[in-house]
Amino acid sequence: MTGKNLADFRFKREAWIVSDYFVYILASRPKGVLYTGVTNELARRVWEHREGVASRFTTRYSTANLVWLERHSDIHEAIAREKRIKRWRRAWKLELVENSNPGWKDLYFEIAP
Repeated sequence: MTGKNLADFRFKREAWIVSDYFVYILASRPKGVLYTGVTNELARRVWEHREGVASRFTTRYSTANLVWLERHSDIHEAIAREKRIKRWRRAWKLELVENSNPGWKDLYFEIAP
């Protein structure tokens, strides 16, 4: 796998460039409802989820906390990874988040401009 997860780099706002693509997981609360998505503008997309303008699912289930992300340089790779994660069992998704973010900290404020 060529993607890099949260543990592989420190957040730097200036590093979030458009040529990167992100697979991300939002949660309603620790171990709550999960939403998996893909985007090329992570801060904007998460803001849209938080404001209720991005997805009916995230609005309905209040999945607004960014708890996991993975950076990719190729959009096809990012989309394939998102689709794989969406097919995973819930326990695997919880483990994925807990391995890099055991406190289920909302990472949005670390990437928001």
